[in-house]
Amino acid sequence: MSDFDTLELEVDDRIALVRINRPEVRNAINAQVQADLRAVLGRLREDDSVGVVVLTGAGDKAFAAGADIGQLRGYDLHTGLAAQMQRLYDEVEAFEKPTIAAVGGYALGGGCELAMACDIRIASDDARIRLPETTLSVLPGAGGTQRMARLVGVGRAIELILTGRMMTADEALRAGWATDVVPRAELLDRARHTAGQILAKGPLAVRLAKLVVRSGLDADQRTGLVIEQLAQSLLYTTEDKTEGAEAFLGKRDPQWRGR
Repeated sequence: MSDFDTLELEVDDRIALVRINRPEVRNAINAQVQADLRAVLGRLREDDSVGVVVLTGAGDKAFAAGADIGQLRGYDLHTGLAAQMQRLYDEVEAFEKPTIAAVGGYALGGGCELAMACDIRIASDDARIRLPETTLSVLPGAGGTQRMARLVGVGRAIELILTGRMMTADEALRAGWATDVVPRAELLDRARHTAGQILAKGPLAVRLAKLVVRSGLDADQRTGLVIEQLAQSLLYTTEDKTEGAEAFLGKRDPQWRGR
């Protein structure tokens, strides 16, 4: 478990499970949750025993029901320019280790944006996804306008943001927002299974593959291909590349060294 005020942290078999623990308010993401998320990312970044991070929410109602609306009333121009939640989610997206959002129940507003900052989103069949900010005469300002468009396409993203309507888990899967949908009882098991599949692969290749995909999204294809080429050339020089080939040819499990 953990010593964070609003989070629970469990580490087992190289998988860190981070659970937002405010079920009484549907895991609303207030300033303390943001501070705790920053702190736990810093801790897990330096923990060599952790290879994959799974984010989820406590209780059976929500992954995270967005920002604390009570705090919204005090926001002003300076709050918007500080963009604290947007900066935090940028940290989540750029986190060196793979991240999986296990989305059960509601993922609303900032909760939806947190899930979109993760690398993989596995949803329960009762998941409900929504960006309702225009209802409050604001917009999804923690990366929602950009990440939703990249995940589901510009037209659908604009429609979801302007109407503020809810997506079901099945629609989220069809649209490309979710990578998998499973019964609620199987959600964490599926997330751990996916994490295990990642952990079985070469750790340097996993890290660079994530970096190349993320970097290439912000570049033209030719530049993205150059980034890919350089990353592949670097991997060709590693011990893990040799170990992967020898293990495959020898029909045995690889012993990764991460170098």
